[in-house]
Amino acid sequence: MAVYTEVTDEELRAFLETYDIGSLMSYRGIAEGVENSNFMLHTDKGAYILTLYEKRVAEEELPFFLGLMNHLASRGIECPTPVRDREGQLYSRLAGRAAAIISFLEGIWIRRPQPRHCVEVGRALAGMHIAGADFELTRKNALNVDGWRPLFESCRGGIEAYQPGLAEELDNELTLLARDWPRDLPSGVIHADLFPDNVFFIGDRLSGLIDFYFACNDAFAYDLGVCINAWCFEDDGSFNITKARGLLQSYTQVRPLEASELAALPLLARGAAMRFLLTRLYDLINHPPGAFVKPKNPKEYLARLRFHRGVSSPAGYGLDA
Repeated sequence: MAVYTEVTDEELRAFLETYDIGSLMSYRGIAEGVENSNFMLHTDKGAYILTLYEKRVAEEELPFFLGLMNHLASRGIECPTPVRDREGQLYSRLAGRAAAIISFLEGIWIRRPQPRHCVEVGRALAGMHIAGADFELTRKNALNVDGWRPLFESCRGGIEAYQPGLAEELDNELTLLARDWPRDLPSGVIHADLFPDNVFFIGDRLSGLIDFYFACNDAFAYDLGVCINAWCFEDDGSFNITKARGLLQSYTQVRPLEASELAALPLLARGAAMRFLLTRLYDLINHPPGAFVKPKNPKEYLARLRFHRGVSSPAGYGLDA
């Protein structure tokens, strides 16, 4: 179970006394998730998520994350929203951790996405990008192209031990990405982690976006690159151009892409694959014995990185330039 901090009944009941969400009926830890400790709460007024923020989410960044969710919800984006306590605060402390209560979002995430799901994701992502345009707070993307080289160097030896020759390949790739990375694309608030487990559906209808704890300010088209990697490859590693076409076409129907964004898309998708490859390698190399969560397979993203090297235009993703 992905619960890193245990909460006693007494601690929880005292914490809930500071909220106006009713009397606690039941609660349980949520097994999914790798960043925070999450609990499902049921009170006589409804269902909520209790999140305790662990080491990867800095407390000083919570005003951005929680404020963004409130802002997006106020602009009509379906997403969980933090519940303010009796003093109007978006978060406080529980069991030695920063903690917040978040509204419960109905739906399930799709284990085997189909093209129709990708169409919904593209539309929702474009809507999120537009809705975040007037959000006043900003957050730098710590895992952008400028952060990849330090991350790589921190575990270079482990990467070479994991797969001989891979460190040299990634070294060369990072040099190219740093040299060619576009710096002047249309930008704003992006999700930066919109994988299938962060999108809920009810049937074929997208019911909401969750987990904004990697959200930041960066190029909108980079967010599309993340989604191409996350949604458009099959379990056997093959690329599904029908999914990519549906995702990109539905996005552009809501927010048309500029020529510069279209031209940069292959490189941005390549960079997104590098980002997740490096973090998976880092997590695997530094995986503590007995940890709750099993590290994800880096080789999936190595294969995707190599695929994107062979794409020279948006047509490789099913979209006319």
